[in-house]
Amino acid sequence: MLDAVDWASTPLGPVESWSPTLRGAVDLMLHSKFPMTLLWGQEFVLVYNDAYAPMIGDKHPAALGLPAEAAFPEAWSQVGPMMRTVTATREARLVEDELVPLQRHGFLEDCYFTFSYSAVTGADGAVEGLIDITTETTRVVRGRRRTELLVRLSESLAGLSATDDVRDHALSVLRGFADDLVEVDIRLTETGPAQWSPGLPPTPYESLLRQDVVVHDAPDGWQVAWARTEASPNGREPSVVVARLNPRVRLDDELLDLLRLTASVIGRALDRARTEQAERAHREQERQLSETLQRSLLTSPAQRDGIQVAVRYAPAASEAQVGGDWYDAFLLPDGQMSVVIGDVSGHDRDAAASMAQVRNLLRGVSMSLGQSPAAVLRSLEAALTGLAIDVLATGIVAHVVQPATTGSDLTFRWSNAGHPPPVVIGPDGSATQLHTKADLLLGVAAPERHDHAVSLAAGSSVVLYTDGLIERRGALLDDGLDWLEQLLTGRQDMDAEEICDLLLGHMPPNVDDDVALLVLTVDRPA
Repeated sequence: MLDAVDWASTPLGPVESWSPTLRGAVDLMLHSKFPMTLLWGQEFVLVYNDAYAPMIGDKHPAALGLPAEAAFPEAWSQVGPMMRTVTATREARLVEDELVPLQRHGFLEDCYFTFSYSAVTGADGAVEGLIDITTETTRVVRGRRRTELLVRLSESLAGLSATDDVRDHALSVLRGFADDLVEVDIRLTETGPAQWSPGLPPTPYESLLRQDVVVHDAPDGWQVAWARTEASPNGREPSVVVARLNPRVRLDDELLDLLRLTASVIGRALDRARTEQAERAHREQERQLSETLQRSLLTSPAQRDGIQVAVRYAPAASEAQVGGDWYDAFLLPDGQMSVVIGDVSGHDRDAAASMAQVRNLLRGVSMSLGQSPAAVLRSLEAALTGLAIDVLATGIVAHVVQPATTGSDLTFRWSNAGHPPPVVIGPDGSATQLHTKADLLLGVAAPERHDHAVSLAAGSSVVLYTDGLIERRGALLDDGLDWLEQLLTGRQDMDAEEICDLLLGHMPPNVDDDVALLVLTVDRPA
């Protein structure tokens, strides 16, 4: 696509006339897997790489060779002054989770980015252009915001005994989150279908009897969504949450899930207010919500050629609360795979919120630092301290390092912050606990963090898990570790998915803690 651009018709001129600085910057950018763009010359002409293109949607490929103001007219008043300031002062500018509305999918969309502008100087010392290294954080910001909404909503409705109080408290919370829901009302069964805010249309009750969320285009051009909080009680119309949606937020499965979860939280509060005899059913409903909330914070693991990664999350059978267990697997800018297992102390909504913060911070540190697992944990702990995030957590951060020569073993390099040891299944079926002196858990200002490494031959597997897998009431922890080692011995012919199923299938019933699993298997040669 770069070759297809008529650069002679752009402010940069023909490629043959480009300065060595511009040529070098383009070469550097095109060989990076991280989203990057150059903003060159006085008009900040765009030249970007493959990783950057998806973030600008249907602006690509027309944006190649365009001045930034022409490519991003909707955001120019925001980003233009930043570019000019960096050019004038030569001081790099870092902006985190910045709201930058973009017209990239047929409508003006609220997008969030973390990006850095840096000046690029030529041989004569003059600034020739800027380099912009960026990553989109829209899903992270929205996920954090929606998790906060659900946590605050659940806390606000706890212990209420009157349906009117439930409605008033819920609306007080929901109307503070206009980034998703511009206008909100709750229509209660008790008051009938005549109750609603004047600006919101009547509820399509017949449609809601067939599905839990209905979205219509209102006559004024807005989208309006209805989510029922319950099945039709005693032949009456169900209570519903009705909301006018922010037109700058994409209507996707995540937004629909937010509406479902919001209605579910409110519905449970209404049930508690209507009856004092539904405690057992209430606990089961809370357990289902807890699992849904926990899973909404966990994403599918990244995969890489030659490596299979499988994950599982199993909620505690005896607890009806959100937990702090998590797993993660993602590719680093240098192509290495990073795998993580962790457990934030506590079994409540605060633990889930803290887990989301720790997980997202760890991802950001890993992507930007480019250093070993121990260095990542040190930087993560510094970030937690600097941001005053009071959390205690165990965890393992590991990097799967590709060998320098073809046919050599992979290297599994890890650092352990007070977490149960990984187990390696060798190609011969042996199961070995990677016992090292574990460093202190996160949140206690550990003086040192250490890296450890082991070779992974083809056909090997690594099992990472949280302590709910091996802890048993009244039993020693060593007994659980021995059970795990014996169970995994001789399982060399199983792939990562099969090993996950094996572990969950052999867990005893009614475990007291959540369980997160991550299994990594190195492919055998063809």
